[in-house]
Amino acid sequence: MNIGCRTRSASAAALAISFPQITWAADDLLRVTTHPVAWVCVVIFVIAYIAVMAEEKIHLRKSKPVILAAGLIWALIAWLAKEQGVAHSDLSQAVMHDLEEYAAMFLFLLVAMTYINAMEERHVFASLRSWLVQKGFNFRQLFWVTGVLAFFISPIADNLTTALLMGAVIMAVGQKDVRFISLAMVNVVVASNAGGAFSPFGDITTLMVWQAGKVEFAQFFTLFIPSVVNFLLPAMIMSAFVSTGQPLPIKDQISIRPGGLVICILFLLTIAIAVSFEHFLGLPPFMGMMTGLALLMFYTYFLNLKGLTSSKLFPSGMHNYENLDVFQRVARAEWDTLLFFFGVIFSVGGLRYLGYLEVVSELMYNGIGESWTNIAAGVISAIVDNIPVMFAILGMNPQMDTFQWLLITLTAGVGGSLLSVGSAAGVALMGTSKGHYTFLSHLRWSWVIALGYIASILAHFLLNGESFI
Repeated sequence: MNIGCRTRSASAAALAISFPQITWAADDLLRVTTHPVAWVCVVIFVIAYIAVMAEEKIHLRKSKPVILAAGLIWALIAWLAKEQGVAHSDLSQAVMHDLEEYAAMFLFLLVAMTYINAMEERHVFASLRSWLVQKGFNFRQLFWVTGVLAFFISPIADNLTTALLMGAVIMAVGQKDVRFISLAMVNVVVASNAGGAFSPFGDITTLMVWQAGKVEFAQFFTLFIPSVVNFLLPAMIMSAFVSTGQPLPIKDQISIRPGGLVICILFLLTIAIAVSFEHFLGLPPFMGMMTGLALLMFYTYFLNLKGLTSSKLFPSGMHNYENLDVFQRVARAEWDTLLFFFGVIFSVGGLRYLGYLEVVSELMYNGIGESWTNIAAGVISAIVDNIPVMFAILGMNPQMDTFQWLLITLTAGVGGSLLSVGSAAGVALMGTSKGHYTFLSHLRWSWVIALGYIASILAHFLLNGESFI
């Protein structure tokens, strides 16, 4: 959800049917890309993003520099717009356009994060980890089990939560086997990112494309096979280097707390409501997500009532329903990530208003072509992060068909796996691996991941090339 979310993990707002589509009309741009003040805006954004990339070293939350950058950029834009004679109403409309983008994404992700936190509090993820640890898999089997689970969990949860869950399993059974821990975590990062690429809500970038009305809900699943290829090819090569030895047995038994499975069902129902609202009613998905949040609120309300009156169900000392406060789950959402999205959207939106995205679009999409630009964007996302890359592309609004929008969705989603810092999953695991999984240990296998990246693109061209023509 890059839930780490880098996180995984930013967005576009309007749906094709209900919200106005992202049009980025050419006549709403200031077009002052050669003005010194505009250059200062670019420098501010670059400095802010360098601070984001150095988050693990300088221990500065990623939201702080981009929020400051957004404020400074728009303050300079306002001064420049006044100099250019732009009406206050026009400038305000440009800002409100970005706010509309952010609000739709914010509400959608807030509900998803609340559900994930509620499931975590009910020990849904901890019980899964406990089950895996107790099954007695050998190292190679565990390599595949954690990878496959990461691939199929991340489309529903998010790559950050999925990576942290599988990373905890790897650390628990890997103990001092540094080689196994490193390889298994590389595999989990690739699997988590690949799994989120074929689901409209599996990654922030796919959510952005879906909410922008560029690709219909069902069309995302045509990326399933390319995503499988992206995961399987590196996994098959790396698994040959994993030992078949048996880890030491561990006694670690955790059960799902009462109500946990129902919350899982409600989360799936909430996603179904969001899709139905968009597909059948023409309402933006966040309306369905907020409706689903209400279901969780009512469910926890009745659980609290039951917990207070049914003493037989809750023995003394048991962590009961009284502690399941949905507003506490909201408070525990990944606010750093949500505010980071604010900074990115408004910073990139400011650069778009200055006319820079129009220039880049002309150079890239009209210069080297759609396919090569979209492939290159995936590689860039491993360095810069896929969120600003995707938002910038949506800001450019190149005239592409569905096949090309699916291509950039795929490349932006899986391109972050090329480097450990390219996705929230990789950044999170570097922080929890106690030095066993590092930038360099991931870099040793980047060539294998690159093979998967290329193969997944070829699979998309072979399987979907004629489907959207």
